[in-house]
Amino acid sequence: MKARLLDVGDAAVTVEFGDGIDPALLAQVEAFDHAVLAAIADGRLQGVIETVPTFRSLTILYDPLLTSRAVIDLILGELLATTHTAIGENGRLWRFPVCYGGEYGPDLESLAAAVARSPDEVVRLHATTTVRVYMLGFLPGFPFMGDLPEVLSQPRRSEPRIRVPAGSVATAGRLTAIYPWESPGGWHLLGRCPVPLFSPRWPGAALLQPGDRVGFEPVDAAEFAALARRWREDPSLPVEYQVSP
Repeated sequence: MKARLLDVGDAAVTVEFGDGIDPALLAQVEAFDHAVLAAIADGRLQGVIETVPTFRSLTILYDPLLTSRAVIDLILGELLATTHTAIGENGRLWRFPVCYGGEYGPDLESLAAAVARSPDEVVRLHATTTVRVYMLGFLPGFPFMGDLPEVLSQPRRSEPRIRVPAGSVATAGRLTAIYPWESPGGWHLLGRCPVPLFSPRWPGAALLQPGDRVGFEPVDAAEFAALARRWREDPSLPVEYQVSP
């Protein structure tokens, strides 16, 4: 693997594999993350606290009282020389219900007009594309997912919203995401998903992880309301939306 080791203060180092959003870069990040976690498990990387994968890099956080940057760099160099990648389907596959348009997707019609497609065609293209989780960030459990068809690509809104409802399914460029929490946001809102994506009561807290794949199933407002009510009454881990382990 070719990569750069970048300084991140006195207790972390970032291993950077490229400068874009690309499945091949994601595969390198995933493979190297697995290699680092294996080295931690077998005792070769003592003092490492956490790894943080992104679109194109992996940050390794460590305790400088238990190890040193020199030791970390040496082992990371050995791992880079021996880790191989392949773009595969290693993550879990999920299929989430989404109510598109109307009050749940206020930007559907404007996005459709911007890309010269009907709202129904935009829904079809979005719902029939299986996207991959590149990384989590911005909010706890917020998945940055790609890649949507090029025809749907539009830059973020020129005026971000102060409040985006939790569960909103949105797009920016060729990325799509589900907001796990109410927050400000500048992405185009196409619909809303009733499935919770984060709970401190779950193992790992975040439902989705980098490398997972996600598909969408259009539902009507009545079904959305019934599902949303169910999660409010029993917010257990929604494993039935996991198609494959």
